[in-house]
Amino acid sequence: MAGQPSPIIAAMTCVCGAASGPLGECADHYYAILAEEQADPVMYRWHNPVVCAYLLQHPGDGHAQYLDVQFRWLQLLLDQGLDAMLRVQAHQIARNGHKARRSYDMAPFEKYAPLPQTVPGHFSASFSGLPVIDGSFVSDGHEAYGRRIEMIAEATVRAWTSS
Repeated sequence: MAGQPSPIIAAMTCVCGAASGPLGECADHYYAILAEEQADPVMYRWHNPVVCAYLLQHPGDGHAQYLDVQFRWLQLLLDQGLDAMLRVQAHQIARNGHKARRSYDMAPFEKYAPLPQTVPGHFSASFSGLPVIDGSFVSDGHEAYGRRIEMIAEATVRAWTSS
């Protein structure tokens, strides 16, 4: 039937424990977000939390050595907000420039909890749960999109801290 998900997609479950969504598993949503944000500078402001939350919900898709700082990035976002996170991000990028050749500055993350050792099996909000209308994640506005990404970040931190 047109407009209905196929039974095969509807039956899939992502490795993070989430049911499939309108595009399939979380990875399908994640890559669609990455593609859409390339053409939308306002949406791109949420790139860091999107990447961090996705990789923390799907740790097998990333590098274990970076999960701790990704966990701390999400805590910083939830504690201080997007603008503060973007300021820290700009600081890190400046330090990482070819001329600077300085190491990553962990000072902004010192007050946040390190990544727990136990990987959670389920998250109360995931990428496959994001609405996609007419192929867009921001069809109802950037503010609504940002709130949804923040809900995923919060669900990610909560699941890791209670695992």
